[in-house]
Amino acid sequence: MKKSWTTLLTLVLSITLLAGCGGNGNANNDNNSASEGGSESSQDKKRIALIHPEKVGVNPFFALMDEGLKKAAGEFDIEVKSIESTDPASIEQNLRTAVAENYDLIITSTFQMEDALNKIAPENPNVSFAIIDTTVDLPNVRSVVFREHEAAYLLGAAAGLATQSNVVGNVVAADIPIMHKYMTGFEEGAKSVNPDVEILVNFVGGFDDPAKAKELAILQHSKGADFVAGMSAVGDLGVFEAAKENGFYTSGQDTDNTGIDPEHVVLAQLKGADAVVYETVKDFVEGNFTFDVRDYGLKESGVGLTYVTHESETPLNPFIGQEIVDQLKVISEEIVNGNIKVTNALEQN
Repeated sequence: MKKSWTTLLTLVLSITLLAGCGGNGNANNDNNSASEGGSESSQDKKRIALIHPEKVGVNPFFALMDEGLKKAAGEFDIEVKSIESTDPASIEQNLRTAVAENYDLIITSTFQMEDALNKIAPENPNVSFAIIDTTVDLPNVRSVVFREHEAAYLLGAAAGLATQSNVVGNVVAADIPIMHKYMTGFEEGAKSVNPDVEILVNFVGGFDDPAKAKELAILQHSKGADFVAGMSAVGDLGVFEAAKENGFYTSGQDTDNTGIDPEHVVLAQLKGADAVVYETVKDFVEGNFTFDVRDYGLKESGVGLTYVTHESETPLNPFIGQEIVDQLKVISEEIVNGNIKVTNALEQN
């Protein structure tokens, strides 16, 4: 499964092309929809809607989903529409509008969409839905999840091997269950190679607050952290800023953002949201769509780490170095073949 890992600049350009319903959360805003795949006059053309739980902005996860939808639209004779929700109320509104407009497949994502989907999918048993990055157990919903903890283990191991101060940090979006997959995996990976490493953790309180994330990254650096992993979505931009201004190292999430500042952003934990959206659409168009749970980890190339599981256009920073990358590749293989079991925090009591 080949992945498309792009720089943040490319993501922002993609958003410009694909963002939908920007101002009012209404799926009828044709000026902001993405429609691809040839003439719209064909009555046989499949129609697929991608509904985001919030505005895409510079959130790499949602931008990658849009990229996957755009790729599918370019390869299949389908009509697609990418729709942003502007507030919690518009989430349900957009889902209902997509149903009313007779979309053949409606794709959503994240825990933010669960309540609305659990309400609307049972009311429309003949409509096909898919949700990315969480599970909804209904007969007309496909769920797609990631084993983020496996990639986080690799990132933690990288930090544990590279740190010179023996202190590393995590700036985390929020203290919610899914983020503990990242934190637990990171801690296990770091401790596996460096039992004495200290790991600092602070919560931003949301996914879109670069100022707060920057403040917390500076705080962790003041406590000795020479590597601070950004785990705060849009907030990672603040972590990157802090690293550049204060001379420490950092990493981002979802897409390869090392090109933003190669001197300080030295790794990226990858998550193939683009590929799973593309494959979801492909299965639907080709008649292979099933209502089950699809699980993507290192083995399926659904998650990864720059330089280890995926190549990068950015040169490897000496803080990490090839010797560490070689060790991480061995660890990755051990996870894939089952010799290393990484804890999934969502499966703990």
